[in-house]
Amino acid sequence: MIENKIVYLPPLRQEVYKTKNMFAIVEIAGQQFKVAKDQKVFVHRLDAKTGDNVSFDKVYLVADGDKIAVGAPAVANASVEAKVVRHLKDDKVIVFKKKRRKGYRVKNGHRQSLTEILIESVGVGTAKKAAPAKKAAAPKAAEKKEAAPKAAPEAKAVDFSSKTVAELKELAKEAGISGISAMKKADLVAALEAKK
Repeated sequence: MIENKIVYLPPLRQEVYKTKNMFAIVEIAGQQFKVAKDQKVFVHRLDAKTGDNVSFDKVYLVADGDKIAVGAPAVANASVEAKVVRHLKDDKVIVFKKKRRKGYRVKNGHRQSLTEILIESVGVGTAKKAAPAKKAAAPKAAEKKEAAPKAAPEAKAVDFSSKTVAELKELAKEAGISGISAMKKADLVAALEAKK
């Protein structure tokens, strides 16, 4: 016979994983990697030449001993700098498909294109670098708003070749052109440009 006993269990102690080296969780070519300085990582093929330096801004976590910075979704001003070591192909993977009793068998091979990168630095910058860029972007947006009304009076010239045949027929009706039902797009464009 089993006796019912109430047993007190102490709460779990949640200890932070401590490491001497700084590491980060970063997204590279659609995949997330845990990287540290001087680590070699194989990632999906990058559009960079051998020897080029690349920077990754989608850093989701940065840990340096007891200091942990978690982003929402990415850590602000954090980046991982890396150097492209070489481009290569992974080992062949055999993809074999079969349906029994049907005589269906297909065998394919696949070699994934990879890039080997060497992590040169993992770090979090200061917020001062991002602030001036935002201030500089605001005046440019104001200049574009001012420039837009000036361009509006000049926008009366219509590009008929970018319009559809239905739109061209409606414009031809408004312009009073006859025989539009038998016209093709090129004829409609020529007639509308002649009416201008």
